[in-house]
Amino acid sequence: MNLYQHYPLHRIVMRRAAVLVVGILALPVMLFRSDRAQFYSYLHRIWSKTSTQPVWLAQSEAAGGDFW
Repeated sequence: MNLYQHYPLHRIVMRRAAVLVVGILALPVMLFRSDRAQFYSYLHRIWSKTSTQPVWLAQSEAAGGDFW
């Protein structure tokens, strides 16, 4: 039983293209802001999202085998 639905490939590609565009357009402004790490961390979270499962949960499940 799968609780989360994986996004189709076209949706993942569109999300990543949007992240690239927003990141590049925001770069000149974000260079002078103190919260740029938070902004680009948010963009990374959008980039990494490939299903309805929260990114933090997917990353913790993927890293689970490293400790056990």
